Amino acid sequence: MASLDELVRLQGRVALVTGAAKGIGRATAVRLAEAGAGLILVDRDEDLLKDVAQVVREVHGVRVEVCALDLASREAVQDLWRRLEGRGPLPEILVNNAGVYPFCPFEEVDELLWRRTLAVNLEAVFWMCQGFVRAYKGRRGAIVNVSSIEAFLPVVRGVAHYDAAKAGVVALTRALAREYGKRIRANVVVPGGIRTEGVREAVRRTLLKVDWDKMATGFFFQARLPMGRFGDPDEVARVILFLVSDLASYVNGAVVPVDGGFLSA
Repeated sequence: MASLDELVRLQGRVALVTGAAKGIGRATAVRLAEAGAGLILVDRDEDLLKDVAQVVREVHGVRVEVCALDLASREAVQDLWRRLEGRGPLPEILVNNAGVYPFCPFEEVDELLWRRTLAVNLEAVFWMCQGFVRAYKGRRGAIVNVSSIEAFLPVVRGVAHYDAAKAGVVALTRALAREYGKRIRANVVVPGGIRTEGVREAVRRTLLKVDWDKMATGFFFQARLPMGRFGDPDEVARVILFLVSDLASYVNGAVVPVDGGFLSA
């Protein structure tokens, strides 16, 4: 029987994380590096990516590659995979975390906003997974896609377009789990109430700048959130680490809420 340390260890493996410049993506990169994985970090913000890369190199001593690109572009995603296949090593772990959270009343959503939202939140996940599946030839591949509680229970007004995309991520992940489960495990995490820039913006827009901590412990969240507090990005990152590691070697097609019990309340 493998030891706990052996099960969580990712030495010799490479993980590609999108949306890695901040929030859940950054926290995930740090945790995967702590477990020993080499990293390929993807985001639009190259400066923030370099900051993350510097931190994980200095603290954990792992190999880190930074790739600044717009995931809304299918061509850019395909070019990324061509470059990776051309020089290796290829990632054995893929974490699709990148997303946009644009507020707009449903009746005012135009084609440009709709296409941009789907391009980043759903289509990029599809193309990244396709590139991974085509390139990956090993035996321990793992995909974790990041959805949202909004896919199951819309909470915030003005994000119907976002909700539709995130629901698609869940369906896509489960399809991949069934089709490729013999060689690649695919799971999806469903965060909710996490202290990220997107949630802060939701609070600002929907609750008229009510104090964050007062709101988190007040009636609004007490009514729906059993734990009565927001989560931190690292609390999602820990679940992602579990899912990509051998601790979760028989977990495939799972939909894992990381929401303090919001969906069950």
